[in-house]
Amino acid sequence: MKKKQQAKPGRTMGFPKESFRVCESRHCPLFRYGDTFTVSGIALAMESGGDHSFINTTVVHSPPNREQCKILYGDLNKIIIEYERADHIPDCLISCSGCTGSLRLEHFQGLRAEAENMDDEAVRIGSLLHRLGNFPFFRNIDQKNLNSVIKHFQLAEVEKDQIIIRKGDPGANFYIVASGRVEILNDAGIPISTLEKGDVFGEMSLICNENAGATVQARERGEVLYIEHKQFKNILQKHPALQQYFTRLLAKRLTNANRMRSDDYTSGMIGRLEEIPAEALFQTLNMNAKTGILTITQLQQGTARFSLRHGALIKASYGGAKGEEAFYAVLREKNGRFKFTPGLPPEDFDVPEIGYFMKLLMEGMQRIDEHVPVN
Repeated sequence: MKKKQQAKPGRTMGFPKESFRVCESRHCPLFRYGDTFTVSGIALAMESGGDHSFINTTVVHSPPNREQCKILYGDLNKIIIEYERADHIPDCLISCSGCTGSLRLEHFQGLRAEAENMDDEAVRIGSLLHRLGNFPFFRNIDQKNLNSVIKHFQLAEVEKDQIIIRKGDPGANFYIVASGRVEILNDAGIPISTLEKGDVFGEMSLICNENAGATVQARERGEVLYIEHKQFKNILQKHPALQQYFTRLLAKRLTNANRMRSDDYTSGMIGRLEEIPAEALFQTLNMNAKTGILTITQLQQGTARFSLRHGALIKASYGGAKGEEAFYAVLREKNGRFKFTPGLPPEDFDVPEIGYFMKLLMEGMQRIDEHVPVN
């Protein structure tokens, strides 16, 4: 019996297979830089007994988690028809015939093997860095050298309120905000600066070989790109323009820090519940995303203390009650003196929220209306 041959890599259904990679994407609604397509098939013109026939078989495999595009598939099919076999396609660039955006793909010898060895995370980072190409950090790197920089970066998800860098820790990584927002906190845990997509942080401790000078916390869920200390130093040496970029960045940050030393971060709030009801006081602190400790004295059961982080309630105590029950109890109070002091101790940076603030407030007001006793 004749031994059945196994399919060789690079062939699908016996047809040669080649790869095309997106090398330029401008406002394309479906595909991104680094996305790779594999194309297989043949195109044959046949003649038999005076009859002319044409056979074309093309199979296109799209990148994972991407929608289909018949326009691009048609363009890739034309390449098979033009060269008759996928493995006859020379090194080339092709352009999608287009819709709302523009797309260019490259094909060259060895791309298929390269694509097979590239994991999904590398493709994702390549796509992300291409979209960030207009950000200041990447504008200081020659386009031809971007690939050598890309391979050293990793992508990580961060959750809301997650501590990314803690003050005093050894400098380990350089970070770029890929999505979401992060905040720089002072020693009291008060945000003094907000960084958004494309902004960088963590570089000073690496450049100066010092411990982190401030705590950095995720304001919301998002992603950060990061690169390790050693690779960061290597990139600085290979791209002198980055050194000038960080010098300008430091000067700008020092100017902003001096400007932001205002009463917003040093003064507290003092008043009486007779003038502003408890529910309105808590709403004000929540809506303004205040971080600090609220103390209310001269209440029926003594003194109440509440800790807030970005306006969210994380600690509460009053009259022997803790958490949400303490919060509900204070909402019933009509008389008392309050003081809000900005800042939290470091150990409170990671304390989870008691609950979603508006839900707590609505539950508390409903209890008052229904005269539900406090536990």
